[in-house]
Amino acid sequence: MKHPLHIYADNASTTQLDPDALEAMLPFMRDGFANPSALHSGAKKARHAVEDARNVIAKCIGAKPHEIIFTSCGTESDNWAIKGAARSLDPKQAKFITCAIEHHAVLNCFEALERKGFSTAILPVDSDGIVSVKDLESAIHGADSGLLSVMLANNEIGTIQDIPALAEIAHRHNLLVHTDAVQAVGHLPIDVNQLNIDMLSASAHKFNGPKGVGFLYKRDTVKLPPLIDGGHQESGLRAGTENVAGIVGTAVALRKNVEHLDRNMAHLSSLEKIMKTVISEGIPEARFNGHPDRHLPGLLSLSLPGMNAEGLLHILDLKGIAVSTGAACNSKETILSHVLRAIHLTIPHASGTLRISFSKDTTESDATTLASFLVRLYRKHIG
Repeated sequence: MKHPLHIYADNASTTQLDPDALEAMLPFMRDGFANPSALHSGAKKARHAVEDARNVIAKCIGAKPHEIIFTSCGTESDNWAIKGAARSLDPKQAKFITCAIEHHAVLNCFEALERKGFSTAILPVDSDGIVSVKDLESAIHGADSGLLSVMLANNEIGTIQDIPALAEIAHRHNLLVHTDAVQAVGHLPIDVNQLNIDMLSASAHKFNGPKGVGFLYKRDTVKLPPLIDGGHQESGLRAGTENVAGIVGTAVALRKNVEHLDRNMAHLSSLEKIMKTVISEGIPEARFNGHPDRHLPGLLSLSLPGMNAEGLLHILDLKGIAVSTGAACNSKETILSHVLRAIHLTIPHASGTLRISFSKDTTESDATTLASFLVRLYRKHIG
């Protein structure tokens, strides 16, 4: 049965593979399938393709090519940055600091470090999801080594942190600085030097690249132990035959997004304005979560008090509209997202929270249709 509507508004979960990225990948999935580590001419072509992609990605984030290490995803990059830093530090002296609204790829790493005896601290955030510089200064007091990991843009509410200010404090105390930029790369202007960071995690499928590919930016002064022992790949830090096609597609997708960044951000901001205008006029009780100004364009956390988010998701899905929720519900309880709990959202608001995330391909008609449908749905159930 064909859906009457087809609106994909779950781009924070994953994005559609860019057609040009796919076209660039296909030759390396057909005739150019050689192993980059071999010595024949086919291998040379594959090896050059990987290094060309590394150069493109480095340029997109203001890094040096040898500072880009290819991984399988953002989660792997997060794990490597955090646990890799810990392997070279004394648990009795090092301090590891993060914040309450991080992705579980980071939070669960910190739990693992705690079990190994490391001192960890999880910073609170305010109602907009912002980490306080004063809270960091208090948590970091007395530390002379360790790592600060704070995400650049939150994947649920879109709040953007002041990473340079936080990094300045961390570096003053000799802590490394890592940022999970999975939601931000390809969607915000990023220069690793301006951010003043030591490591950055990214995942290709968040910026119209293929799934199964990510990268870790590691400043050349940072020493990390190998993630996987074996061959010489990735400067001896991550052994295993490279995913040539995926790496090539990642570079094409990121380059295209960065080249059109201003246009894409303006478009997403206009879609966001449409959503907020229609929803605010039709549902005065609604709340948009996250910082009103410092947030990722096109990502909206919308709370409709009195509604059941999971029920809303299924109704929308039946209409051909894809979104995410901020709560998982069953017959006995409502399990709220740790991010919504951290910003102290009330239960009625949190239980009715949807995450709506647009892309560069979303139209103004899509935004208007989705917003209008939510207004009608809300009024039908709440009155």
